[in-house]
Amino acid sequence: MDPLELLDIPSTLGDEERDIRSTVARYLADHVRPHVAEWFEAGALPREIAPELGRLGVLGMHLDGYGCAGASATAYGLACLELEAVDSGVRSFVSVQGSLSMFSIWRHGSEEQKLQWLPRLAAGEAVGCFGLTEPDFGSNPAGMRTRAERRGGDWVLNGTKTWITNGSWADVATVWANTEEGVRGFLVPRGTPGFTARDIKGKLSMRASVTSELSLEDVRLPESARLPGALGLGAALSCLNEARFGIVFGAVGAALDCFRTAADYAGTRVQFDRPIAGFQLTQRKFADMSLAVGNAMLLALHLARLKEAGALRPAQISAGKLNNVSAAIAVAREARTILGANGISLDYSPMRHANNLESVLTYEGTAEIHALALGHALTGIPAYR
Repeated sequence: MDPLELLDIPSTLGDEERDIRSTVARYLADHVRPHVAEWFEAGALPREIAPELGRLGVLGMHLDGYGCAGASATAYGLACLELEAVDSGVRSFVSVQGSLSMFSIWRHGSEEQKLQWLPRLAAGEAVGCFGLTEPDFGSNPAGMRTRAERRGGDWVLNGTKTWITNGSWADVATVWANTEEGVRGFLVPRGTPGFTARDIKGKLSMRASVTSELSLEDVRLPESARLPGALGLGAALSCLNEARFGIVFGAVGAALDCFRTAADYAGTRVQFDRPIAGFQLTQRKFADMSLAVGNAMLLALHLARLKEAGALRPAQISAGKLNNVSAAIAVAREARTILGANGISLDYSPMRHANNLESVLTYEGTAEIHALALGHALTGIPAYR
């Protein structure tokens, strides 16, 4: 049983798109899926995954030049789908590396910055992170307290960033700070005096992911560390829109994996002398889940085609993230019910996906913020305050 096949959605993909999807899926099946439950339980992700994903070609795959593949938006989305079908933490690593760290340099950096960092980041030889969220400012990044002040020909940064994926791994951090001229972006290399990263422990979600707090205490940087094209908060938000696009597809992957896991189980689990897949209530659950997954995938593909045409608007990305993550959480919870008590174990993926998706629902714009973004687009009246 496969809801995408039910609607014949794969037939709408091009040969290259299908090839990229199958290549990523095969690699993950062989090298990541067998270990991800163990990583989740241990609350760790092996650092060696970075160069492996670099060799696979998924790091910054949607960017052009500098060692990046220049793949289509649809191909990138399909890679995110397969990555999150294994675990949201794995997709988050790729998303933060490519759509936040690398994209911020690719879109807003100088040629020297691009040449210095993008080839290494694309190969997974270096890891990047994106420092925007602060302890007191998540949904309202404009209120950030991190400051960058000019001192002579240098900049001095002070502040704290939190919930930063890849933070303690990062060889370079894109850090956003308020200045006298407005919000600006800076590249802070690992080892810069005053710059430290501390991992956040005790997570109940996104456990197969590195999440950190960044501290900047009188971090002195040269002018060459500033991203010259990053002028204003909109520059940071443009990077978030790139990452949110990947989430639109990634959520479909998590939901699809939950559906398949529950379907495999229901076909072999016998109660009252028959497989539970043969009971009406179970079939109704599969029907509802298949519609949710199929509709989410069709929406993701529509947004990808808009992106490829240069016509995708931020409110449309908000619609995709809000709809698809909410749908994926509902599918994960329903799939868990089909698994019964076995569904709470790490032997089956739906509850792990459900836990992860609670984070996905919140990060890179909470469900409430994306709902307000849609309300703003529909009425013309901002209601954020």
